[in-house]
Amino acid sequence: MKKILSLIVFLPLITFANNDNKVVPLKRIDSPIKLDGIIDSDWDKAPEINGFFQLSPYYGKDPSKNTYAKILTTENALYCLMVCYDDIVNIQQSTGKLDDSRGDVVSLMLDTFGDNRTAYKFAVSAAGVRADCRLLDDARNRDYNWDGIWFSESKVYDWGYVVEIEIPYKSIQYNENLEYWGLDIDRWIPAISEDQYWCRYEQNEGQRVSKFGKLVFEDFKPSIKGLNLEIYPTVFGKLTYLGNSKYKMDPNAGLDIFYNPSPQLTLQATANPDFAQIEEDPYEFNISRYETFFSERRPFFIQGNEIFMPSGRQRNSGFYSPLELFYSRRIGKKLADGREVPIIFGAKAFGRYEEWEYGGFVARTPEKEYTDYDGSSAVEPSAYFISGRVKKQILDNSNIGVLFVGKQTPGNTYGVIDIDGAFRGPSWQLSYQFARSIKNSEGDFATSLGYMNFAETWVTGIRSRYVGENFDVNQVGYVPWRGTAHFVSFSGPIWYPKEGAVSQILIYTGPFIDYEKVDGYTDHGWHFGYNMQFRSNWGFEINSSIGKSKDMNVKYDSYELSLSSWFNINPKWNANAYGGYTKTYNFSRDYLAFYSWVGANFSIKASDIIRIGTSYSMWIEGNPAGDVEDITYNARPWISVTPINDLNFYFYVDNVFVKSTDKMERIFFGGLFSYQFSPKSWIYLAINEVHDRFNNTRSMELSDRVSVFKIKYLYYF
Repeated sequence: MKKILSLIVFLPLITFANNDNKVVPLKRIDSPIKLDGIIDSDWDKAPEINGFFQLSPYYGKDPSKNTYAKILTTENALYCLMVCYDDIVNIQQSTGKLDDSRGDVVSLMLDTFGDNRTAYKFAVSAAGVRADCRLLDDARNRDYNWDGIWFSESKVYDWGYVVEIEIPYKSIQYNENLEYWGLDIDRWIPAISEDQYWCRYEQNEGQRVSKFGKLVFEDFKPSIKGLNLEIYPTVFGKLTYLGNSKYKMDPNAGLDIFYNPSPQLTLQATANPDFAQIEEDPYEFNISRYETFFSERRPFFIQGNEIFMPSGRQRNSGFYSPLELFYSRRIGKKLADGREVPIIFGAKAFGRYEEWEYGGFVARTPEKEYTDYDGSSAVEPSAYFISGRVKKQILDNSNIGVLFVGKQTPGNTYGVIDIDGAFRGPSWQLSYQFARSIKNSEGDFATSLGYMNFAETWVTGIRSRYVGENFDVNQVGYVPWRGTAHFVSFSGPIWYPKEGAVSQILIYTGPFIDYEKVDGYTDHGWHFGYNMQFRSNWGFEINSSIGKSKDMNVKYDSYELSLSSWFNINPKWNANAYGGYTKTYNFSRDYLAFYSWVGANFSIKASDIIRIGTSYSMWIEGNPAGDVEDITYNARPWISVTPINDLNFYFYVDNVFVKSTDKMERIFFGGLFSYQFSPKSWIYLAINEVHDRFNNTRSMELSDRVSVFKIKYLYYF
């Protein structure tokens, strides 16, 4: 039984937010603003945006620090000024890199399509570190894979700090026919855990794009100029250890192209791409009968993937996720002997037309020989991968879509077709998904459903999933639970004191059902949970469950108890800790026994440019006699040095120790130098080395050593 909730962060209150009075006219100037953190006289032409609202830690109270903003435009770019008052000793400053900033931060958010569901977010720290993303599903979800071309500068004073932002119109997409864009501005003050917004939101909902204010076009409308073409030539070299002190050098080059023929359409293509991962996947311990899921890290697949994402992810609760029908790690995958299937080319197209969103994807992989797990020779056939997606906005803030994903090899066709969408209200969302698999002439059905409602005094959640026995999408997606059905629900009261240390208390309970055809049995039971959060930005959650289960013809009384906690009470350090104990079937050892786990993550700011940390996990496997069978330990200490913004040195060691052998079974050393010297232009140097034990040998042996050098430069037209 997995944890039911995780970090439910925006929870209820009483009044209804009304931002009808949040209207700002956009004033045009002739000359560009100089970005230097100095408030020039041109800013006198813009109206002042003030009247900020405190969302946390004391909902609805006046902000403790004053903030105002201004927005101007030229023909080619939008400019934003943000002025934040505070004593300089309270302003948290530290260097960082794109999408990895800490300390005091301000953000500008723009709904450029007027769809009340999606928006761009541009954030800048007091130290000048940039971050950007897309707000999705009415701000219920975030896509940090989006990287835009925009510019900013910040400057810290004795009385506070100033941020200036420039967003070229040709670097974003928008509807040219709108009379206004949705607008909001946010300020985060970590020293007192205070979050301010220009717009007012309900505490049970949190931020909502549908409740943004308005940036009104009076005598000006943006219209894109220029070719809107991005070209990224890439040069890379890979040095691989072959054994016996021999190495192989593979120099290469590739090309990536982004083209926006209109503000509503983007074309993306790649030739001979370098899809190598720079950092090894984290170690995962798995005793279930199902495959482990790994997140995608390769840039081509994660950029512009918003359109291919199914509706309904619930980022704030972590309670429901739709089926992963397009699992891009199936493309260019690793083979049994560790080699990767190369990708000859790939292309994407995605965009919008009125209430429609659309996208397409194609990639080609060649035939590849490799050595299988049993030592025999095998061949991975050549393949085409394709995907198509259409979504339509309905009922103002809801949507419905169709997705197709396919793989074609000589003599075989694989794929899946899916219909998904979501109905939304301000405090609730109902997500749905219906899919059919394709494997030549065979196929089966799968469906998932998720409902979440954060009412003023009560919280309710429901999720369900059915996967047919022959629903095989392993060639294109990640749905390993064939022949299963799942249902879980919870409901309970919530309290949020207006004063004091505690900001929220939630108690919930409900039933769960899990059916697996392979066992011919329906697991069933009840779960309970307690969640408490504090105004000082930490909290914890306790989950427990009891039930009846059956695995591998063994019926048993199942139970689980777990605890998770998170600590962000000081800008200089953060941590989380978790643990649990359960009675379950261990499929890796083929018996019923107890199983326990303990883990933690910790990082601390050693100076303005250095941060150190570690993760630690311990998995304890019991045996049928009730004794400890084995314990596996995994630690990943690391250090990150950022001497200036967007230049970073990162080093880590990942090691696995097993108690039964009393030896370190694997050590992974990794180092990465990365420097973004211009927007979307990078230099990388990565060195990875793996030592482990082969054939139960006593000594640790070098099994892999790879060095990668890569330069990627943006030509922007």
